[in-house]
Amino acid sequence: MSAVPVPFISQAEYLERERSAPTKSQYYRGEIFLMAGGSEAHNLISLNIGTALNNTLADRPCRVYPSDQRCACPTGLITYPDVSVVCGEREYLDGRQDTLLNPLVIVEVLSASTEGYDRGKKFEHYRTISSLREYILVAQDSVTVERFVRESATGKWTLSEYHGLDAVLTIDVLACNLALRDVYRKVDFPPELPSIVS
Repeated sequence: MSAVPVPFISQAEYLERERSAPTKSQYYRGEIFLMAGGSEAHNLISLNIGTALNNTLADRPCRVYPSDQRCACPTGLITYPDVSVVCGEREYLDGRQDTLLNPLVIVEVLSASTEGYDRGKKFEHYRTISSLREYILVAQDSVTVERFVRESATGKWTLSEYHGLDAVLTIDVLACNLALRDVYRKVDFPPELPSIVS
């Protein structure tokens, strides 16, 4: 039995379809991948981070984008980060100015279905964006944030972890701090599993 071939879609065809589509899709190497909607916790965390960053950066030459902003990687991946930030001049894939090429910071809120991809292959794609300086992963089932920073001298990425509502996330490239209490505002966590008594 032979597999049904997947038709190749050019980047231009994808963008044309995506600009009028009722749903969001990622694009990579001629294929389109439908993106699922987020949970309540995912949406609250994304909004909380975007709101806090937007307020903090209001008087600076930076723009904070929610998950409707497409970003393109040099590898050919076109996707929608949960939150992205660009400072200074914005660069776009084409004249439509809706697919960003030079984010400075990208935030992804982890979910069970995407965590492996966000940590692995997607981060590999993001690392090819020369402007990207910080990549932030935010758990939605615990108060945990991981921040990857590209060292300017070596290009290596270093990890810092933040845990608990009293922790404060530092984003050096934006010269700002985010209290995890604000990141997780109004988020309901699943109840702890009861202990098994033997």
